Amino acid sequence: MADDDDKGYRWETEYEKTWEELQEDESGSLQASVNDILHRAKRRQLLEKVTNVRLGMMRHLFVVIDFSLAMADQDLKPTRHLATLKLLEYFVEEYFDQNPISQLGIIISLNKRAEKITELGGNPRRHIKALQDLTSRACQGEISLQNSLELALSTLRHMPSHASREVLFLMGSLTTCDPGDVRETVKSMVEANVRCSVIGLSAEVRLCKTLAQHTGGSYGVIIDESHFKDLLGQQVTPPPASSQTESSLIKMGFPHHALVGDKDKEEKPSMCMCHLDSGTAQGFSTSGYFCPQCKSKYCELPIECRACGLTLVSAPHLARSYHHLFPPDSFRELLTSDIIADGPVCCYACQVEILDPHVYTCDKCERHFCLDCDLFTHEVLHSCPGCASSRSLQTVQAGL
Repeated sequence: MADDDDKGYRWETEYEKTWEELQEDESGSLQASVNDILHRAKRRQLLEKVTNVRLGMMRHLFVVIDFSLAMADQDLKPTRHLATLKLLEYFVEEYFDQNPISQLGIIISLNKRAEKITELGGNPRRHIKALQDLTSRACQGEISLQNSLELALSTLRHMPSHASREVLFLMGSLTTCDPGDVRETVKSMVEANVRCSVIGLSAEVRLCKTLAQHTGGSYGVIIDESHFKDLLGQQVTPPPASSQTESSLIKMGFPHHALVGDKDKEEKPSMCMCHLDSGTAQGFSTSGYFCPQCKSKYCELPIECRACGLTLVSAPHLARSYHHLFPPDSFRELLTSDIIADGPVCCYACQVEILDPHVYTCDKCERHFCLDCDLFTHEVLHSCPGCASSRSLQTVQAGL
């Protein structure tokens, strides 16, 4: 945040002639030029990402959604309320894809109150279902920033010290109605080591900027829907761990999905621990994940055992978290004209001829990639296709 303050506001600096970068294609469309600008901006963000930083891999994140009357505005189509819920469905899927051993919860704020919609959990389907149910709920009253913070803090303060505690606000209102001094609540968030980030849908609010600065979070105001999606995407990557985050060995269990009564070959339906207090038939089945320590049954992973406190995960969850610790190196940018080749330069990943004047090369395998495959490799795949195919070839040759 300090770097942003040093730069100042856009209108206080020299303007950029961004319109000169837009060029029409053969059909007279500007879409190709706009997409190229957006892709290059994403690549600059990847290059600016700081490496060799200690990350908070086990995240506990509460998403607070503004449900005040300000969310009924139609500057986002069809309304801020519906556009936010739709983008959040995409965010939840990406969050658990990139953070498989993390947990997420949803809180809404309306009528000067805060209401918890879902508890912290690792099942994305449950959160997406809750977001879809919220589309029929009306926006009312004003938001209460203080009540939302205290509701999230009541759960996050009990999380283990080695885990990351986070709150993400999606705030469309320019005002907040609080029962007390919200600055004291901000101090409590700092003392509890809770990182608060805010995405504003209207304009910059001084209180939100102060909250993000004091807790080490980020604060951004959206320009349009695509920018909103980009700001949400930035929250998917695990944040750097603070100096107060402790390091400790974590005892984990790796349960297998099994049927109740496998030993005597008789299926016996039972209730899982995660839906024990729900009052519904959901979770009542003949199969589930059984804690290897106390044999408690659960229907989803990852989760913390309610009986013995053991963290239950699956081996693929840990494997998918590995890429955050050792991300692939950035590709080197070269000019296509400088590459010596017998024929046209083709992308190694998509096997399409590279018509762009720039090409991107992996320093390890020396394979060439287009801009789209470069972004896909670092944002989704997290592994160089050229290096991976070379290792596979060496393994096959060794076997022969």
